Amino acid sequence: MAHPVDVHVGMRIRQRRWFVGMTQQQLAEKVGIKFQQIQKYETGANRVSASRMWVIAKALGVTVSHFFEGLEDDTTGTEDGYDHDAVINQREAQDLLRVYYAIPPEQRRHLLELARAMAAQ
Repeated sequence: MAHPVDVHVGMRIRQRRWFVGMTQQQLAEKVGIKFQQIQKYETGANRVSASRMWVIAKALGVTVSHFFEGLEDDTTGTEDGYDHDAVINQREAQDLLRVYYAIPPEQRRHLLELARAMAAQ
């Protein structure tokens, strides 16, 4: 059975890979491994060694600590009725985030205000 920390790290690798628009194959090539190993890391089936995590972080443009963010938070993410981890792992949410951050900052601010107004109705 996968350790919860390995699952969390794998989830963060997958989220970042999706966010930057990289396939498992592309990440594997940058890291120098087979894409099946990336699959195993992302599911938490295999643990990521420190040196491999360093290379993956560089390939994805983040620090190693990025993969551990949110881990110390002991909440379940369901306090408002939503399982936030499940939502953020959906492809649609990842695509929305990627497109959102591609919008210029001033327009992004306006879009966020619009979304907040729509959600308040």
